[in-house]
Amino acid sequence: MQFCELTHKQWEFISPHIPPKALTGRPREDDRMVINGVLYVLMSGCRWMDMWGMPSRYGSHKTVWERHKKWSEKGVWKGIMDALVSRGYITGVIDADDLSVDSSTVPAKKGGKR
Repeated sequence: MQFCELTHKQWEFISPHIPPKALTGRPREDDRMVINGVLYVLMSGCRWMDMWGMPSRYGSHKTVWERHKKWSEKGVWKGIMDALVSRGYITGVIDADDLSVDSSTVPAKKGGKR
C-alpha cells in the first residue's frame, strides 16, 4: 500500500479532534504535518528513531514520535477512530489475529512471555 498524505477533506474531519494549542510557551509544530509524519511511519514501516527513513517535510522524527506518544496517552487517536466508526467510515469487527505490535517498542520486562 502506498502512502498518501491527508486530503483537505480528511484533515477537516480530523482537526476538531486535535487538542488545542497551548496559549503560552513554544508554538508546536503544524498538526497536519506531524500527523502525516505519524501516518508515514505507520504505513511505511520505518522505525521511529530512523531519522533517514521519514522524509524531512514531516519535521523532526523525535517531534513526530513524541506527539504520537502524547496523543496516544491522552486518547486522541481513540477519539478519532471512534468518530470514524460513528460516521460509518469504518465498519466491521477487527480480528486480533490481523493486528501486530512493533516489538522494537514493546519491551519484554524480565524475560516476559513471548
